[in-house]
Amino acid sequence: MKIVNSWNDFDPLKRVIVGRADNCCISPSEPASEAKVPLDSPMRGMTGPRPLDTVEKANAQLDNLVKVLEDHGVTVDRPEPLQFNQAIVTPFFMTGSQFGCMPPRDVLLTIGSDIICASMSFRSRFFEHYCYHKNLREYFEKDPEFRWFYGPRPQLSDESYDMHYWDDVDGHPVTEEILLERTANLEMVTKEHEILFDAADVMRLGKDLFIQKGLTTNWKAMEWLRRMYPDFRVHSLNFPGDPYPIHIDATFVPLRPGLIINNPHRRLPEEQRKIFEANDWEIVDAAMPAHKEPPELCYSSVWLSMNCLVLDHNTVIVEASETAQCEQMDKLGMNVIPVPFRDAYPFGGGLHCATADVYREGECQDYFPNQVEDPTLITYADKRW
Repeated sequence: MKIVNSWNDFDPLKRVIVGRADNCCISPSEPASEAKVPLDSPMRGMTGPRPLDTVEKANAQLDNLVKVLEDHGVTVDRPEPLQFNQAIVTPFFMTGSQFGCMPPRDVLLTIGSDIICASMSFRSRFFEHYCYHKNLREYFEKDPEFRWFYGPRPQLSDESYDMHYWDDVDGHPVTEEILLERTANLEMVTKEHEILFDAADVMRLGKDLFIQKGLTTNWKAMEWLRRMYPDFRVHSLNFPGDPYPIHIDATFVPLRPGLIINNPHRRLPEEQRKIFEANDWEIVDAAMPAHKEPPELCYSSVWLSMNCLVLDHNTVIVEASETAQCEQMDKLGMNVIPVPFRDAYPFGGGLHCATADVYREGECQDYFPNQVEDPTLITYADKRW
């Protein structure tokens, strides 16, 4: 019985994990998570359990998403939340509380019949993978082809981070302009000391993995994936214009073979478009968000508007209040299912973040048969790390 199979984000979805908001915390400040909170956010310095009424509202919208998916013939699995309001102590670090399990997309990377638990850079998320052990055990027991991997477990000592990334500059606070300059130069808070990646930084397109170099994923992780999948091509992308480059799925989102929407505030650079242009992929600017600000106590930007869940080549779930994005999807030939989801945003992201693929119909395809000189390609000869 084949349970696990997914090579991209747009083939027909048949089984998925949807997260839960239970016990979610605002994590203590740490080297990686400081980058998650914009400088002007009222959340900076906050920590502890999230208000119960917000948890209940988020769970109501997550449960509604489950119903919508089941109504469309999708089997839905759910994680088992931990008691996140407790400290983590290891030989290399300690932190006062954990995070949550609303966004399984951050933790679980499905490649074909494999699911990889990511080597995440957040200390507060060090044990989050345990929320999915019941699911993964079931897949292992029932699917003889399923392979369950862990990325190398990181130490997350201070050596893994630029501990001065957020220091004052010449006696003045770090500004967004300075952060933009740093990220444009690929200077990130996460260093190349060890393998670090979030699964949500990986865009899967058959034989090609396109991975965002950002605050949560480093080049060494890309090299690890290249060695794990030697028949695949692994590419490093970056998107100037984002001072907080965390996760690719609110920046560069494939809707079907040959079509991607790109955040217009952080477009893919021209030199990185070659592989897409050589294979007739269209990259379209995403519609502008309907909201000027994220919801209260939300880490993410307003560009969760484009963080959608594709059910098949013609059908997409979009946050209901994002009317411009819904209209654009319709014009691009997609059948749009609007689903309210803004109450869930503060717990880890949008519709794509809140899900992790288990099974999509289809096999591994080569969407980029026309190879060109590709500055994004990761090879051992690069030794960027």
